[in-house]
Amino acid sequence: MKVGIIGAGPAGLTAAYQLSKAGIDVDVYEASHSVGGLSRSITLWNQRVDLGPHRFFSTDRQVNKLWLEVVESNYEMVERLTRIYYKKKFFNYPLNLGNTLANLGLPQAVRCLSSYMQERIHPVKQDGSFENWVVSQFGRHLFNIFFKSYSEKLWGISCKELDADFASQRIKKLSLLEAVKNAMLQGRGNKHKTLVDRFAYPHSGSGYVYETMAERIKEQGNVIYLNRPVHRVSPLDSGKIALHMEDSSEMVYDHVISSMPLTLLVKRLPKVSPEILKHVESLRFRNTILVYLHIQSDSLFPDNWIYIHDPNLKLGRVTNFRNWSPHLYGSEQSTILALEYWSYNHEPLWNQTDQELINLGKEEITKTGLVEPSQITDGKVIRINRCYPVYDKGYKTHLKPIEEYLNGFDNLTAIGRYGAFKYNNQDHSILMGILAADKVLNNSTQSLWEVNTNYESYQESALITETGLQKL
Repeated sequence: MKVGIIGAGPAGLTAAYQLSKAGIDVDVYEASHSVGGLSRSITLWNQRVDLGPHRFFSTDRQVNKLWLEVVESNYEMVERLTRIYYKKKFFNYPLNLGNTLANLGLPQAVRCLSSYMQERIHPVKQDGSFENWVVSQFGRHLFNIFFKSYSEKLWGISCKELDADFASQRIKKLSLLEAVKNAMLQGRGNKHKTLVDRFAYPHSGSGYVYETMAERIKEQGNVIYLNRPVHRVSPLDSGKIALHMEDSSEMVYDHVISSMPLTLLVKRLPKVSPEILKHVESLRFRNTILVYLHIQSDSLFPDNWIYIHDPNLKLGRVTNFRNWSPHLYGSEQSTILALEYWSYNHEPLWNQTDQELINLGKEEITKTGLVEPSQITDGKVIRINRCYPVYDKGYKTHLKPIEEYLNGFDNLTAIGRYGAFKYNNQDHSILMGILAADKVLNNSTQSLWEVNTNYESYQESALITETGLQKL
């Protein structure tokens, strides 16, 4: 058997890694110049950085076991510190009662509590929107403070137009009551993923996981082609499946695992019905712009990252790589910040020059008070196309028929954030890669579409700690 894999991100490389260990011939095709996808690491100003904050956390034993198998002892446990910037003040996240009350003031705190109690008495009608879901869990006043601005920057649409599925996937069962409970217990016994206080992190950045996977895949005699974008996939009458490259070459495989954007995969398949194409046209992705700033200071602020909840700033999130691992910066005395902006292709922000974006980043980061203008000595822009699957309200009515259509191909499997149109964390994509390999090797019938929605591992739960895997 020979398997072709499209994309060298967490999902694609995990599938290739698992298949390689089983002795399957694998070819991996990556459109960019490096492996790791959204979780890759790069070198800037003699330091290692990621594409924004990419922490790894899972309670799935098989995911954690694989991660440790790859990383071995080359990691450390990082204490998470994240805050929310709102009205020139910084709110601890997870919630700290003293900090929140001090920042909001008693009148605002009373309004938040009153709004939450009002919601308990007269709950808002659930209409499938992110807004009403969050209001039901936190009350409208807290929604306006801590959810509305950031979410609308990220998605570029009103929270009324954003599907509640985004909240149920990313926030799960968190509510104001749960957040207060966590604050009172100071995180003790907390198992909510949104409130995880520490996480495992490779010494050389998140990309180390996938760089190591890639090396081991090649050691098994398999090939990873970089700068080799796949244009389309064609099932053949012979029962095999062909990959048509952008350079017009063609390769034939017994099975193809695809993490290319789902919309591109389906749109370019032969003989797709007009109905399925109509569903495809209703799905869209959001782009990310990363503005890296080189700061001449080694002690700016203690956070790993900060959420910017200020509607007057386009900036959405700031990552401080100085606070992840000393291995990232070594003997360097400076700090690298990653400023995140989000945009669609047609919006002016996406079409600004790199220098215009760097100037915007400098201006906005100094407005927060986190950095002095004189400390910024250089900048770098990285644009990432189609990195956030947009959960427009009712998006599942379009995604479900596409899933059912692709289920009709026994030797074509779509996985990953791009490939499955899922807002995955690393652990979700790694799990998809594991399950995709299992499907090829053992004809597993586990639905990969359920990962990050209804999927629950039936394995024993375990956490990564300083000494390895620990039962829960």
